Amino acid sequence: MASAHGHGSWHSRGKREVATTTPIKHLVVIFQENVSFDHYFATYPDAANTDGTTFTAAAHTPAVDNLANAGLLTGNPNANDPQRLGPDQAVTCDQDHGYSAEQKAFNGGLMNLFVENTSRDACGSPLYGAPGLTMDYYDGNTVTALWNYAQHYAMSDNSYSTTFGPSTPGALNLVSGQTHGVTARTPDGAPTSDSYAVVSPDANGVGTVINDPDPYFDDCANKNGERSYNLAVMHGRNVGDLLDAKGVTWGWFQGGFRPTTPYDASAGSTAVCGATSTNVAGVSSLDYSAHHEPFQYYESTANPHHLPPTSVAMIGRTDQANHQYDMSDFDAALAAGNLPAVSFLKAPAYQDGHAAYSDPLDEQNFLVKQINAIQTSRFWSSTAIVVLYDDSDGWYDHVAAQILNGSNDPANDSAICTDAAASVGVAGGYQDRCGPGTRQPLLVISPFSKTNYVDHAQTEQASVLRLIEDNWRLGRIGDASADARAGSLLGMLEFHHGRAPRVLLNADGSVAHHDGHGDGRGDGHDSVGRS
Repeated sequence: MASAHGHGSWHSRGKREVATTTPIKHLVVIFQENVSFDHYFATYPDAANTDGTTFTAAAHTPAVDNLANAGLLTGNPNANDPQRLGPDQAVTCDQDHGYSAEQKAFNGGLMNLFVENTSRDACGSPLYGAPGLTMDYYDGNTVTALWNYAQHYAMSDNSYSTTFGPSTPGALNLVSGQTHGVTARTPDGAPTSDSYAVVSPDANGVGTVINDPDPYFDDCANKNGERSYNLAVMHGRNVGDLLDAKGVTWGWFQGGFRPTTPYDASAGSTAVCGATSTNVAGVSSLDYSAHHEPFQYYESTANPHHLPPTSVAMIGRTDQANHQYDMSDFDAALAAGNLPAVSFLKAPAYQDGHAAYSDPLDEQNFLVKQINAIQTSRFWSSTAIVVLYDDSDGWYDHVAAQILNGSNDPANDSAICTDAAASVGVAGGYQDRCGPGTRQPLLVISPFSKTNYVDHAQTEQASVLRLIEDNWRLGRIGDASADARAGSLLGMLEFHHGRAPRVLLNADGSVAHHDGHGDGRGDGHDSVGRS
């Protein structure tokens, strides 16, 4: 990270913070679910304005690599042309987003077999379905908040999952750049083998995660014990270990993490995460999803019994909560002036953007609430917010990444990965980590963001990990982690010339308040390309 010197500062409680290599003192990572770039930005910045919230782009908005600019809205090489989804079609069928299904949809980089391999067209009322649903997209009349954040801050049109596959690999890659190192246990803790939890195991049963097994170190796994599936344990280090080693405050905050029935050691009972919410279509779901919580896979950073922090003042510091918290703890810490240096936010399920049980409208409510709260706090001047996604859900996207790590497991890998194994190799010799995989949105919202700017450098989920490592001088994860190869997010930031304006949004994603016009950094005269 380019800096001639560290940027130290004094904490309000009198303790000196760990020096950073940039003026960013607080990084907030909002990690959402299951959206491809084209699914949300296929026609950006042009919205139909036939329904939903009106959106009009600023003059000189830069072009992005999307379906409209690639001429793929009609005459698409897939079996169906993409269709616009309106806000009345916000809650849709979930698509197939398996590690192998996504590779097959890519068809060696031709990007033309999505309908055959990832589309799930019918799932029953009240969810919306249609033939070739995987091809379809929203515009700024539905995902208005994200389009407005892109207008006033910085976004990438070339950012990807670190590997192909669903939620758990994405979450693990965010915090460790590593999906290898998993073993399986029974719910009672006995070591076992399990072809869903562990693929390509070695003689000791250590392999790779490509699916969504729940974490072993979590009372609320297996849907609060209602199921009896084998569970996963990750070995090795994650960014929480690195942050702890340097004394940097941090936390993972997730909706529904606070148990409805607390752990009771004297009674021998486990915690139960029973909170539920209902999305705009009336579909109810549990707020907490255990396989979306990456730190619960590692014994060193888990809070198995979902214990609360001992006080608001201890949020971000090591106590019985072990840095794993409910979303309400983030709200309390922010309000109390105790924002950790690094915060990961995971919405309750109905607001995380995942098709079927969530949707872009409920997701937007969560994003606006949390980002407005940060922007109106005293921490805004030293904060960067990164919004990104765990996987694409299998939604169509027309761009394939430059593959940086191959895999040649005949049970799971297609040509795009086996060819890469021959050309760029298999990092660490660990199979089933092919990537980068699918393209997803990534935005940086900060007073340090370039404004109305599109970055074309290839980045990935592990780029966020690398930003954290570099800003707080943590060192690398090691063991063939993707952090070492991940592209930089610094191209979206500017630390030396002025500041981006503070832009607050309404719940429908429209602009409620704008501090000014900023200084014109990233003035929109950037063209589509690759760097």
